[in-house]
Amino acid sequence: MTLKNKVRFAVAGLGHIAQIAVLPAFKHASEKCELTALISNDSEKIEDLSRKYDIDRAWSYDQFDEALSCGCFDALYIALPNDMHKAFAIRAANAGVHVLCEKPMAVTPGDAGEMIEAARRNRVKLMVAYRLHFEKANMTAVDLIQKGEIGQARLFNSSFTMQVKEGNIRMQAERGGGPLHDIGIYCINAARYLFQAEPIEAMAITAKSADPRFIEIEECCGAVLRFPDEKIANFYCSFGAADVQWYEVIGSEGSIYLEPSYAYDRESELTVRNDGQEERHKFPKRDQFAPELLHFAECILENKEPRPSGEEGLNDLKVIKAIQESAASGKLVAIESHSRSSKPNRELVIEKPPVITPHLINAESGSR
Repeated sequence: MTLKNKVRFAVAGLGHIAQIAVLPAFKHASEKCELTALISNDSEKIEDLSRKYDIDRAWSYDQFDEALSCGCFDALYIALPNDMHKAFAIRAANAGVHVLCEKPMAVTPGDAGEMIEAARRNRVKLMVAYRLHFEKANMTAVDLIQKGEIGQARLFNSSFTMQVKEGNIRMQAERGGGPLHDIGIYCINAARYLFQAEPIEAMAITAKSADPRFIEIEECCGAVLRFPDEKIANFYCSFGAADVQWYEVIGSEGSIYLEPSYAYDRESELTVRNDGQEERHKFPKRDQFAPELLHFAECILENKEPRPSGEEGLNDLKVIKAIQESAASGKLVAIESHSRSSKPNRELVIEKPPVITPHLINAESGSR
């Protein structure tokens, strides 16, 4: 089914992230990846994007089973709303199609577990789209910590906030919305890969204003995570605050600070402080989606396990569940993480030039 040197992809969901980042990334991943099919319920998107990317096969969501039986794609990139990830991933796996799924992997740990089992049962690859695992600035931070440049890492602090537009799907609780699943997951994942460990306990609190945007979901969440060896991670995420994103790791001898820490559309700066000295490292804007496509294709072609595996996505969801339980109960909640989740490092870094911002069709950013 798979071509000798390339993996053929379909993209399901043609919203903002797909149009502005995923579809353009295939140009920079063309040595191993080929975009051959689109899946969407928007006929205008299908028509215009098929013409733009020279695609001759497309289906609606209701025609997904027909799409899976066509034999014209080997892998599916899922860029759908959170609550649709599980169904599309399992159906694809059952049809023998490999799955690259946007994060959060699913809405609940149970859903993620079913996705992992479907991939295992059908012997297909399952990867979660943690683009920062392949990004130089973040993996440089990992590398510096592992080399002891700040002594022993002790504390992680982070804030990720934005103003989300009223009516955006991320404001709908039943669709897996809310800041914790959408942006808090970046802070959780960063703490896990910077500490190279899994958290064991969570304490959290949520809050919301009288803003009508937050009828169904919390406006913001603050959480503290305890890691082995008494390391502590603290973060805040919000859909009702200014556009801010950064993290710092404080060690026994110095600190690392990265801003912006989670963006794909701008350059970033990493500051290392130690013994009264300060070093600044600038990282230009890059295509962060082509590297994950290339890694996934390589795993398919060479029959290797993807590094951002299903277990990686499952562990983040277990942390999110513990945070939600703590916020509801006001108590410290234990976290049962999967120890087999492989942590990223600088070996995964792939550098590609930035994409040219495309014209969007019936899609817009969810933030102001």
